[in-house]
Amino acid sequence: MELALSEEQVELASTLRALLAKRAGSAAVRAAADSDEGFDRALWELLCEQVGVAALAVPEEHDGAGFSAFETCVVLEELGRSLAPSPLLATLVASETLLASGSADACARLLPRVAAGEVASLAWAGLTGPGRTEPVRVDGSRLSGTVGPVLLGDVAEVLLVAARTADGPDSIGLFEVDPDAPGLTRTRTPAMDTTLRLATLELDGVEAVPVVADARAALARAHLVGTASVAALQVGGAQRGLDMTVAYAKERVQFGRPIGSFQALKHRMADMLVLVETARSIAWAAAYAVSVGSDDAARLAASAGSWCSDALEQVAAETVQMHGGIAITWEHDAQLVFKRAHALGQLFGQAHEHRRTLLG
Repeated sequence: MELALSEEQVELASTLRALLAKRAGSAAVRAAADSDEGFDRALWELLCEQVGVAALAVPEEHDGAGFSAFETCVVLEELGRSLAPSPLLATLVASETLLASGSADACARLLPRVAAGEVASLAWAGLTGPGRTEPVRVDGSRLSGTVGPVLLGDVAEVLLVAARTADGPDSIGLFEVDPDAPGLTRTRTPAMDTTLRLATLELDGVEAVPVVADARAALARAHLVGTASVAALQVGGAQRGLDMTVAYAKERVQFGRPIGSFQALKHRMADMLVLVETARSIAWAAAYAVSVGSDDAARLAASAGSWCSDALEQVAAETVQMHGGIAITWEHDAQLVFKRAHALGQLFGQAHEHRRTLLG
């Protein structure tokens, strides 16, 4: 199967790249990461109002654009390239979980808010990989327990929580929780990658609205979409590392000539290019398979989760090595690529876990 972006998707990527080049430079990225919300609210509103990024995967009957998760992954790749903090990953996973829940009432109530740009998040132990024991439990209509890390959990305006029900240890329901509900404490979790906002939620008898009693199918969808989306971010981050390294190799002079003219460094940058292009190919294949619900979606998502995670780790390491001492300073963006690589490698399963899924 040959995969290529359509003209509309190419235009979408180009528009995002140009906009982010103007609004998400290095200083803006750092300022957004250090802000109270952990992202640039003005940029997010601009992306939602002018490009409609939050509405891309939301059906038209819920005020969305009626496209798919694939178009959103195209946007995520550009966000990954810019390194800009964004609520899009968390919002996409939450909206796809809602759609897969089969709850017409919850979708009608919440998806128009998501499409309009409200930040949504799913509090679920599976954020760090499949098979985790759900720490939140339900008693009647109230939730208790502690769950983390949760993407943008402390600033989310639409909050979904997965919780164990009384039907057994493997029985998990999905609930809507008011972010301002009594008994809910949301605490930002310090992270190595300051551009990735995480939080811990403590629930003490928090009143919740049931979305679906058996959320296994919805959470399986959340894991597939999350894995493919993280792969898209990883491809963008790897492209950023490659671009930075090539540009630096043309400028940095040693022994009277640019270091990019040395054959050994050319070979290393060529290897980085191979990693980026192969990662992009598998990430696109996984995003497309997940968006259309093909039979091999789980296999391709696991392949992308494994390959793209390792690819970004290797590209980030080479980015630091080939920039030399400046790359380990706070002032240079190479450290942002390195930290992003390690942080994304923990979301929705580590590379070795995805490989175990493929082998199983």
